[in-house]
Amino acid sequence: MNQRDRRKKGHQSHFPLPFFILILYYIFMVFSNVQIMRFIPTNYHTHQKEESMEKNGTEENSSESCTFFKALPALALYLGTIHFNLILILFATFFLPLSKALLVFGLLFVFVMIPVDDKSMFGRKLSKYICKNICSYFPIKLHVEEPKAFLPNHAYVFGYEPHSAFPIGMVALGDGAGMMPLAKTKFLASSAVFYIPFMRHIWRWLGFTAVTKKNFISSLECGYSVIFVPGGVHETVFLEAGSEIVFLKERRGFVRIAMEMGVPLVPVFCFGQTNSFKWWKVPGKLIQKLARFMKIVPLFYWGIYGSPIPFKNPLYIAVGKPIELHKNSEPTMEQVVKVHSQFVEALQDLFERHKAEAGYTNLQLKIV
Repeated sequence: MNQRDRRKKGHQSHFPLPFFILILYYIFMVFSNVQIMRFIPTNYHTHQKEESMEKNGTEENSSESCTFFKALPALALYLGTIHFNLILILFATFFLPLSKALLVFGLLFVFVMIPVDDKSMFGRKLSKYICKNICSYFPIKLHVEEPKAFLPNHAYVFGYEPHSAFPIGMVALGDGAGMMPLAKTKFLASSAVFYIPFMRHIWRWLGFTAVTKKNFISSLECGYSVIFVPGGVHETVFLEAGSEIVFLKERRGFVRIAMEMGVPLVPVFCFGQTNSFKWWKVPGKLIQKLARFMKIVPLFYWGIYGSPIPFKNPLYIAVGKPIELHKNSEPTMEQVVKVHSQFVEALQDLFERHKAEAGYTNLQLKIV
């Protein structure tokens, strides 16, 4: 055997062992979870018609079950696209020839540039599939204190808290889940999301848009209810085990926009979300400030067996009464501060009223 044949044989025997181990790891994770979930009943929560809601509140429940096999793809599509991109990039970098690796990178760039059709029929069906199966996975219980106060064709600004490691429960408020009597909804998310291949398509179909003032106002003008986390990703800096910390005292921009548009503010709090993932914060104030400047999250979080699949922990979402606002095209700072204080107080009261029923009697809420 000459030297050329030996090189060829050695090249053929080379196998991407780490990638193979990673595949086996995720197969084991899925199989293990399926075995566990077989013995855990899952309730499926769907929207009940407005006329069937009680005057003093409502709770969305259903006895339908959703298998883990249906929930897993929905969770993977919603949460796993970053991991998929990372694995694909690592595999192309270390195990593919340069020409094929460049082809992979080129395709990823193309997916970043391809425009997304928000009104795609396929996208709408996929978004409903993802939302409904995520709601049934935990399961999510949605309690609306005044259901008759929400008009289907009216716009609202929902201030959803907390952010936690990932605000996964907020999808229950969207029109795709069908748990709120709202015709059109938009979620506001970090602009970085819309530069990630595949993820930008899925999240746009789910109704997400970049959290900018322009998008905020245009969504309300088009009759969409806007759902977002006032504390934003910066709230993750304050994460502490055993407590809920909301970064809200310095967040007044959303209040000003709601006043200018004359749109009601709605406080929302999700109990149990912080326990959906385990997390680790990168220590050091300098790193945290740098991460904030670069608009990235200095936080690592993981779910079952280190995967992006969250732990099966019931979520209780309380939706408060809308805070009605008169349209004011040029509100003063004093007026903004007053309404902001109303919202903060309403959120605090909402938390205190529902924490016992949610199963978190001793939980404390800190607003910073």
